[in-house]
Amino acid sequence: MTDDLDAVFKALADPTRRTMLDRLRERNGQTLGELCDQLGMARQSATQHLGVLEAASLVTAVRRGRQKLHYLNPVPIYAIQQRWIGNFELPRLRALSTLKRRAEEEQMASIPAYVYVTYIESTPERVWHALTDADLTAGYWGHSNVSDWQPGSPWQHVRTDGSGVADVAGTVLEADPPRRLVLTFGSGQVTFGITAHGDIVRLTVTHADLASQDEYEAASAGWPAVLSNLKSLLETGHVLPQPPWEMHAEQRAGQMARNS
Repeated sequence: MTDDLDAVFKALADPTRRTMLDRLRERNGQTLGELCDQLGMARQSATQHLGVLEAASLVTAVRRGRQKLHYLNPVPIYAIQQRWIGNFELPRLRALSTLKRRAEEEQMASIPAYVYVTYIESTPERVWHALTDADLTAGYWGHSNVSDWQPGSPWQHVRTDGSGVADVAGTVLEADPPRRLVLTFGSGQVTFGITAHGDIVRLTVTHADLASQDEYEAASAGWPAVLSNLKSLLETGHVLPQPPWEMHAEQRAGQMARNS
């Protein structure tokens, strides 16, 4: 039994072999070629890994005509579970797993949506155009927002340095010109609400589903800078003398580096 488990532990120690087992768990009975295609691996290397897995009885090969199909055999893993965990430990492990999952969910839920409201002397139509026109966004945002702005269409937040790099990409979820625009924005979601009041417009930006405190802080720094520049452009015809996001240059450089 010890020798058998030594072979199992040796087989499981390699991340490539664990990935093979994951692929067979997802779809059992695959050929060598199918596994190679998924893993981007040469047939010789894949054959060697499968040999180790077969020696540990973690994979069983069955011939069907000219094909050799590989199947996951979970019995050795079950033997490990029975020996070192056992039924007497399962309730405690399930409790710990539940506690960890709830803690992670609470951490996610504890990050609030970021909301920014500004008032602009303009019309809803001009504000909508400023949010969705590639040339205008390049002027006050430093990126071009590119899309046909139809629900379900992709959109990109493309650098203006000619690199073609999109620092943010997502999908248009709702588009109700000139009142409401909803986008996926990275891992989150952004809603632009445009409300007219006489000769002014209230623009409300809500950035929800932020994945981390770092993302919340980035939103808190970024949206006031961008929307102040937008307000200046619509009310005076020109953007602010200096790009306001330069006050957060280090944070912005880190974000752009992650997207390069």
